[in-house]
Amino acid sequence: MTSARRSISILGSTGSIGTNTLDVLTHLDEADGFEVVALTGAGNIELLAEQAKAHRAKLAVTADESQYVALRDLLSGTSIEVAAGQTGLLEAASAEAQMVMAAIVGTAGLGPTLAAAKRGADIALANKECLVSAGDLFISAVKAGGGRLLPVDSEHNAIFQVLEENQRHAIERVILTASGGPFRTFTREQMAGVTVETARAHPNWSMGLKISIDSASMFNKALEMIEAKHLFGLSPEQVEVIIHPQSIIHSMVGYADGSVLAQLGCPDMRHAIGYALHYPRRGKLPVERLDFAKLSRLDFEAPDETRFPALRLARLAMTRGGVQGAVLNGAKEVALEAFIAGELPFLAMAEIAEAVMEELVQLPPATTMDDVFAADLEARHRAKAKLP
Repeated sequence: MTSARRSISILGSTGSIGTNTLDVLTHLDEADGFEVVALTGAGNIELLAEQAKAHRAKLAVTADESQYVALRDLLSGTSIEVAAGQTGLLEAASAEAQMVMAAIVGTAGLGPTLAAAKRGADIALANKECLVSAGDLFISAVKAGGGRLLPVDSEHNAIFQVLEENQRHAIERVILTASGGPFRTFTREQMAGVTVETARAHPNWSMGLKISIDSASMFNKALEMIEAKHLFGLSPEQVEVIIHPQSIIHSMVGYADGSVLAQLGCPDMRHAIGYALHYPRRGKLPVERLDFAKLSRLDFEAPDETRFPALRLARLAMTRGGVQGAVLNGAKEVALEAFIAGELPFLAMAEIAEAVMEELVQLPPATTMDDVFAADLEARHRAKAKLP
C-alpha cells in the first residue's frame, strides 16, 4: 500500500450496500484504491471475518456483543483488532478513515454515522434514519465537521449528479423515480392479501428482506422524500415522486427554465456507490452499459396515494417538521416487523404509522440526539400497543 491511497471504513459491510462497496473496491485502479480501516457487521460474523481478511482491515466489529468471542476466534492469528456492540461501532466510526460508508440499517446507524460526521470524515450515506429521523441535527453535524456528504441511495445520488450547484436558485423541483414494486398494478383489495414472500420479490433490484418490503409498500420511497428535503435544502412542495417501472432513469431535477436533467443507467447499486467513492472524478466501474437501441420504452405514471399511503404520510411529516420523521419511521419499523411475523396485514402497516403520527403530533423539535431517540422510542411503544 502506498501513502497516496485513501482510507475507508464500512459500517454495515455484510449487507447489500456493504458487499457491493467491497466489490467496487476490488475493481478500482491503483490510483483510485482505498485502504480499508474498519468493517462492521451484525450476525453474519463468518462473512465479516472473510471480508476483514480479504481486505486487510485493521478493525472488525460485530454489533452483536454475544458474537465477540466467535469473531475473535475467526480472526485469530491475524493482526486485525476485534470489537463488539455499540462501543465497537463507535470505535469503528471514530477510526481515522477519510471516508465512511454509512450502511448500517435502522436507528442503530445513527450514533456511529454522527460520530464519523463530527470528526470530519466524508460520509457516503446509505443509512436513511440519519436524515429521516434526525435530518436537521445530522446536516448541522456534517457542516460543523467539515466533511462532504455523498448520497449513496440511487435516487439521491442521481439528483446529486445532475443538480448544478451554481443553479440552486433555479431549482423548481426534484423528481424521485420509483419502480412501483411488485404491486404497482394491484388493486387495494389485492394488496390486502399479499404475503411476505410476494412482498419481498422486487422486480428490478436484489435487496434485503426489510428494504424489499419497504419498497413494495413504497415506505422506502416515502423515507427518500424526507431525505431529499434535507439533503438538498428543499421545501416539501419541491419533492415529487413518479412511477417509472424500468428503473432506467434514477431521478431528475427540474429547473425554472423548464429544463429537466436526468441521470440514467442500468439498475445496479454499484453506480451510486462508485460515484461516491470516486467523487469528484468519475472512475471506471464494472457495470452493464445502457444500450439505447434495445430500450423499447420508458414508462411513467403518477403514484396512487390511496394504494400507497406512505407517500402521503411522508409529505405530512415533512410539512410538520420536527421529529415527525422519527415518529413515522419508528412506527413503521414496528409495523413492518409485525407484518414479517405474520401478525399484521400488509395495508395495516400504513394505518398504524398514521395513527401514531396523529397521537404524537405535538412532540417538540429535537435539540439533541436523545430527543430523536426518545421520539423514536415513544413511536415504537405506541405502535406496539396498536398491534392485534
